[in-house]
Amino acid sequence: MNIINIENITKSYTQRELFSKASFSVQEREKIGIVGINGTGKSTLLRIIAGLEEPEEGSVTVANHIVMNVLSQTPDFDPEKGILDSIMEQVVTTELDEAHRWSMESEAKSLLLRLGLADFSQTAGELSGGQKKKVALVATILKPCDVLILDEPTNHLDYDMIEWLENYLRNWRGALIMVTHDRYFLDLVCNRIVEIDNGSIYSYETNYSGFLERKAQREENELASERKRQSILRKEIAWMQRGARARSTKQKAHIQRYEALRDQKGPEEKAQLELSSLSSRLGRTTVEIENLSKAYGENVLVSDFTYVFGKNDRIGFVGNNGCGKTTLMKMIAGLVEPDSGNITVGQTVKMGYYSQEIQLDDENQRVIDYIKDTAEYVKTEDGLVSASSMLERFLFPSHQQYGEIGKLSGGEKRRLVLLRILMEAPNVLLLDEPTNDLDTQTLAILEDYLDNFDGIVITVSHDRYFLDRIVRRIFAFEGNGLLRQYEGGYTDYLEKRPEPVGSMNVSSGNVSKGSGDNGQTGGANAGAEGSLAGNQEPRQDSKATWGHEKKLKFSYKEQKEYETIEVEIEKLEQEIAILDEEIIKNGSNYGKLNALSQEKEEKETLLMEKMERWEYLEDLAQKIAEQ
Repeated sequence: MNIINIENITKSYTQRELFSKASFSVQEREKIGIVGINGTGKSTLLRIIAGLEEPEEGSVTVANHIVMNVLSQTPDFDPEKGILDSIMEQVVTTELDEAHRWSMESEAKSLLLRLGLADFSQTAGELSGGQKKKVALVATILKPCDVLILDEPTNHLDYDMIEWLENYLRNWRGALIMVTHDRYFLDLVCNRIVEIDNGSIYSYETNYSGFLERKAQREENELASERKRQSILRKEIAWMQRGARARSTKQKAHIQRYEALRDQKGPEEKAQLELSSLSSRLGRTTVEIENLSKAYGENVLVSDFTYVFGKNDRIGFVGNNGCGKTTLMKMIAGLVEPDSGNITVGQTVKMGYYSQEIQLDDENQRVIDYIKDTAEYVKTEDGLVSASSMLERFLFPSHQQYGEIGKLSGGEKRRLVLLRILMEAPNVLLLDEPTNDLDTQTLAILEDYLDNFDGIVITVSHDRYFLDRIVRRIFAFEGNGLLRQYEGGYTDYLEKRPEPVGSMNVSSGNVSKGSGDNGQTGGANAGAEGSLAGNQEPRQDSKATWGHEKKLKFSYKEQKEYETIEVEIEKLEQEIAILDEEIIKNGSNYGKLNALSQEKEEKETLLMEKMERWEYLEDLAQKIAEQ
């Protein structure tokens, strides 16, 4: 049953068009993941679906009696109220809710404990951003509803809690619409991926791994269609230049077809975030940690930790929230002093610290000035590259570069900060939750960059895919300051780790990589552009072997073909025009779109054959007339 229908919506934000006549619908019990690069309007689409924001054009229709609960990216609570009271205020809104207050309050306490929030009277004003997100998540999933709308639900959650949420949502009997960067989460929870791309919405009835394959196929189909269009256009130009037969009455429609082909826009070349190696030379001494300890009162975070980083180490720190991961990163970066022990940093070490909390001192500053404050030019493998060019490579087009930082989305701000850090050419990268709020496309390219980064990468991340993809050694915080070493990525660590203390008795399931962001698919057929000699009758040379000229003439079949071929061409052109209209109408339905595109390709191939045949017959007719 169709419960939400979005038709032809148009929406702009800070002079940037997010959606242009975009449409899609939601069926009951569907689990939809929305993907797209930062700034394309994913969070805006969630707000439009929830009725919190209006499109400039188009309509949003919701079935009667449908209740939607929304988890926003930045929850807002009364800072003076306790967290339990804040939750109950949101979930108890009717007399029926009031009748179940006790059981709902008991369930809220249970969920808060699972999330590591044991002080129910703690005020919202005392919470960190991550803790507020957890409280908001409890309120969102606790209140009965038909549709859950979740914006980055896995941010700030521990691994075990992410696995619990995965299982909860997989068994959730209502509809789910969410934005998340967590690719394992998308793979395991979603049965449909909706992609926002260049103002349009594309729907794929599959999980994330399947989406990667089908997206590659769609883009290859678009390129194949463009190659076919260019080929047909060349034939049309030849037709126009040669002129039409005087007896033809169909030339006006043909000229219109030519002009439509000429003016049609091909697929835009997608901007790709490009990262060239910017690291500095790393000497013999890197970063050496010896007997490091740190505690806050009775809370021991790190106890007697020793490790010497190799030149190309890829290290991940994992553990529950509050265990000390960020504190350890800050000690390595020199921002926090240890209680005891030493950290020796080599003379050639140049650290780049990407913190979990993005701090931008002046949101009124222009984007390009923020980067120029670091460097006007940077030396890359491609030579000297200007700040403006680096911004272009980081998907900040020129019109955005001279805009204010405050107009950027949350993910775009994080991408901007990442660029500034990389422009400093570090050889030791400290990445604290680098995947938060970054889109999956940017993450894939960042991962490719880190593969080739000539230096040390040290990261804290709750993104299991990122850890599997990047790190080769994990240090897990296992309580009382103990850090235990595990070889491999996150999945390897899962297989080797001891049973977590206070396990939530939820099966973690098998974490599978799927196809990854580098999945390749077979390309679509580019279409037949070669010779059509097989469709032509063999013809003897116009000179007979005994030296007398033999007059050219049409065969009976050629004469009939010559008389009807323009009508056949016109009919094919009309059929292709109708298919073009159908493709526009079904732009959000991948299955229908694929079938229509294949039918159009077949028609265009036949059209090319007819036009090449027409050229041959027209040439022959002119030679006959000149005899």
